[in-house]
Amino acid sequence: VQLQASGGGLVQAGGSLRLSCAVSGRTFSNMGWFRQAPGMEREFVAGIWSSGITYYADFVKGRFAISRDNAKNTAYLQMISLKSEDTAVYYCAASTIWGSRRRDDYNYWGQGTQVTVSS
Repeated sequence: VQLQASGGGLVQAGGSLRLSCAVSGRTFSNMGWFRQAPGMEREFVAGIWSSGITYYADFVKGRFAISRDNAKNTAYLQMISLKSEDTAVYYCAASTIWGSRRRDDYNYWGQGTQVTVSS
């Protein structure tokens, strides 16, 4: 099983990015995105069930949208109105537990993609 995250980069504050997570080897009912800033704990950002139901961390506040294409076995994270505090390595992850925001419930992880927002 492999999760391959991509789409990170350098963007100015107020800009947008779209992250992708391609999964190979099997399908998962729950996909999630986490992020980790330097010196900080890895934190939950957004999750999506196979049915398309989504859930988010409070700090997202409508700026991020998670989606998935089950036919392509790929999850996405569309981010708009980016702020400097969104700077982090973003990780996609897979779980069989619906609605989980706990890092320990996610068994498979991608390698991470760097998002840097300049102010």
